Amino acid sequence: MSDCFTCPLCGLSPGDRRNHCPECLTGVHPGDGARMTPIAVAVPRDGEWVIVHRCERCGWLASSPARADDNVLILMRMAVRPLASPPFPFEMFGRM
Repeated sequence: MSDCFTCPLCGLSPGDRRNHCPECLTGVHPGDGARMTPIAVAVPRDGEWVIVHRCERCGWLASSPARADDNVLILMRMAVRPLASPPFPFEMFGRM
């Protein structure tokens, strides 16, 4: 977990030691300070949600645990994104 930071996207200073902004979920790449954009939510076997980030500078992927004060609307929006635009037409289920 990185030191306290000011969010490079929304400007919020969370005030505690964390690696992403609780409001917009944007993070900072350790070492070079590049913006880490939240791109997905994953749920490993332990059931705890994690946020997947991609570095806008180098493309590096990283994950960090979701926290209780994270923006629930953004978390849910990322979680349902695959259902909103699936890689196949839903109509094919009617033919099965």
